[in-house]
Amino acid sequence: MKAQAPVLNESLWCAGALALWLAVTALFIGFRPEHIVMAVLIFALFFICGPTRRLVVALAPFFIFGISYDWMNIVPNYMVNPVDVQGLYETEKSLFGIASEAGVLTPNEFFAAHHCAAADFAAGIFYLCWVPLPIVFGLWLYFTGKTGQYLHFAMVFLLVNLLGFTFYYIHPAAPPWYVALHGFEAVPGTPGDVAGLGRFDEMTGLGIFNGLYARNSNVFAALPSLHSAYTPVALIYAIRSRSSAVWIAVLAIVSAGIWWTAVYSSHHYIIDVLCGIACALAGFALFEFGLMKIGPFARFVEKYTRYIHG
Repeated sequence: MKAQAPVLNESLWCAGALALWLAVTALFIGFRPEHIVMAVLIFALFFICGPTRRLVVALAPFFIFGISYDWMNIVPNYMVNPVDVQGLYETEKSLFGIASEAGVLTPNEFFAAHHCAAADFAAGIFYLCWVPLPIVFGLWLYFTGKTGQYLHFAMVFLLVNLLGFTFYYIHPAAPPWYVALHGFEAVPGTPGDVAGLGRFDEMTGLGIFNGLYARNSNVFAALPSLHSAYTPVALIYAIRSRSSAVWIAVLAIVSAGIWWTAVYSSHHYIIDVLCGIACALAGFALFEFGLMKIGPFARFVEKYTRYIHG
């Protein structure tokens, strides 16, 4: 599409989508400053010119991911099904327990008692990459002309999230730090906690993770670990798109680092991490070998690709 003003249908779709998002958010969640900033940015980019409009449309799967995550606050998962607190803890201990003088410990409990500054710093760096690095990789695909691979990656990223969010409602589960702080009783509305990542904040004085986790209104969304799913999805498409060895190596190292950090920092059990990896693989397989075999869906993706390619 040429760099020109959007046609009427495009304008209506953009305005309608933004209005719906802001209305639902205002009614059921409440505005935060970033909502307004994001709405203004999307609106401006959509109408500036063709290239920025195509970029907004290309980033739609990531916008939908963010909105979907935010809208889970409308009906928290602990209101839908009972929260698994002790069962998951005991299963982790039976499968991956570590013998110690104090008895059998989960890996999280072991790391809580055995940590060091170097590992704390590395853990913080790895966990800061969980969403930014896949998005940067996606933008790299997009701006280097690999539009089709970019769109497949972005849509699988969204699908993996939707699968994970669905399971959060089917089986709400508490993270390891919750057990350490609150025991086995699930208390709705318990605030989020920075857990082992607080050591990174203390070391650097940045307060990044405290800011992120203080705003987590639903702590019972630990299984699967979607932190553990994002960079593997990017790694799959780095390989499929024949990206450079540097990209593949970085994504592989960061994926392993995030898996380790999830357990080291007491944000997830090993079970959560394994389920997160499985969720990434399931989302990829469902999209590429399921949805893309459906004629109307494949044609939609092809049309979408042509639009954002220009």
